[in-house]
Amino acid sequence: MKTTRRNLLKGGLAAATTATMVGYGPKSARAQRRNEARYVPHADLRVLDPIWTTANISAYHGAMIYDTLFGIDANLNPQPQMVGQYNLSDDRKTHTFVLRDGLRWDDNTPVTSADCVASMLRWKARDGAGQHMWQRVTDLSAVDEKTFKLVLREPYGLVLEALAKTSTPLCYIMKKEIAETDPNTQITRHIGCGPFKFVESEYRPGTRVVYEKNPNYVPRSEPASGIAGGKRVHLDRVIWDIMPDAQTAASALMAGEVEFYEVPPIDIVPALQAAPGVKIEVLSALGNVGYCRLNHLHPPFNNVLIRRAAQLAVNQEDFLRAAIGNPQYYRVCGSHFTCGSPMGVEDGSEMLNQPMPARQARARELLREGGYNNMPVVVLHATDIPVMNQAAQVIAQNLRQIGMNVILASSDWGGVVTRRSVKDPPVVSGNSTTGGWNIFFTWGGGNSTASPINLFAHAATGQNAWFGWPENALNEQLRNEWAAAPDLATRRAVAQRLNRNMFEYVHDIKTGQWFGPAAYRSDRLRGVLPVPEIGPPWWNIERIG
Repeated sequence: MKTTRRNLLKGGLAAATTATMVGYGPKSARAQRRNEARYVPHADLRVLDPIWTTANISAYHGAMIYDTLFGIDANLNPQPQMVGQYNLSDDRKTHTFVLRDGLRWDDNTPVTSADCVASMLRWKARDGAGQHMWQRVTDLSAVDEKTFKLVLREPYGLVLEALAKTSTPLCYIMKKEIAETDPNTQITRHIGCGPFKFVESEYRPGTRVVYEKNPNYVPRSEPASGIAGGKRVHLDRVIWDIMPDAQTAASALMAGEVEFYEVPPIDIVPALQAAPGVKIEVLSALGNVGYCRLNHLHPPFNNVLIRRAAQLAVNQEDFLRAAIGNPQYYRVCGSHFTCGSPMGVEDGSEMLNQPMPARQARARELLREGGYNNMPVVVLHATDIPVMNQAAQVIAQNLRQIGMNVILASSDWGGVVTRRSVKDPPVVSGNSTTGGWNIFFTWGGGNSTASPINLFAHAATGQNAWFGWPENALNEQLRNEWAAAPDLATRRAVAQRLNRNMFEYVHDIKTGQWFGPAAYRSDRLRGVLPVPEIGPPWWNIERIG
């Protein structure tokens, strides 16, 4: 019998000893602090600056040690978080914010309005929603130690949504002297105002990240809801254990060596579901939306005909079957703005309903019309995250089926995050590549992807856009119309035109929507909140065993 992950699980992975795992085994289990939790996140934390990068894992880190001025609640509405009082002038142009009492940094110094101003300025330099809003900003300034104001030249209805959003980068508040770091340079000091403190002395990239309860953090009085409300910390420590191997992570969870496994592959879920004390739960109702980013700067994808060929070739069903497997947890989706959301329109995606042989035949015609000459197409391939590993291989196979010369550039996800920012063209020597890239796969949380403005990846501003650097004037015109729309019906009508246009010029290629469940030990943890996009919020969680 061929050895597969599923066979190993059926053959008794649940009973596999973890004593041979580095850092695990009976001795370490006995030594484990009672009031701490261990967590296996979806990726290694390589970048500690959640403003410099849009990597989700860095946003998770940010949510542990920083706080936001506003936060999205469980109903996806913005609520005050660090802000205690908020006022909008009668002409709807001046927003005044007053910080709530008790805000302090983990070095026990007070949070001030100057910190907030510096943090907002750094954030807007890296964030699409911030940049869109700042086209209308005439002033951001501190009034006194706790009060600051934002003045716009015209009313803009997305101010609170932008400050509260969970799409990366979030508007995390940092100390003024840290926030004044050049936005294109990573910060090197990590003093937070959030519910946890980062224990830098125990940080081991590739192995573990440690956080401790921040004794200086004063939560709001309201119940926790989403990333809003009272972030009450009941745990003394939270340890992130980096485990790229799914079998190792599943064994650790079932053996009680860890309490939370964020993204178990779907084929492992039945074994985890059957394990005593383990709960399987989908924590984000809108799930995730996958997409291939095409590099619009360099051949072949600087040619819209070649982009259209690739769009026809990439089969959502192929990806979803390979990477997710169980149809219970996925759907084909023709919306750039998350199926099931208010903006989940599918105009322009009719091609997805055509049979694959017809799509492939038309794709080959487009390659000929576009003058494709068998040049190598470099696909960045993250091998340490199961969904991304499968995605790159399926995308490569789909493109090869229409005659494209695809080369996989394999690395861990940290390597992809680093290389995707390179704007130079890729250089191919044999089967190895250097320099830039042509395609990489990623995904966004369904809540973020639902907004044409909040998700930076929706911008088409050329060199100032997100990785891939698409440029399309109509896209930006329609995004402005969407932001100015007076009601939901008007916004949806604009989204229909926008979605059609994005398919026409091939902004990027969607690979479907999925609803991956998390797995955690309900016999040890309670109070897990359903929060979109920034991982399990470790506030509100109590250890019960």
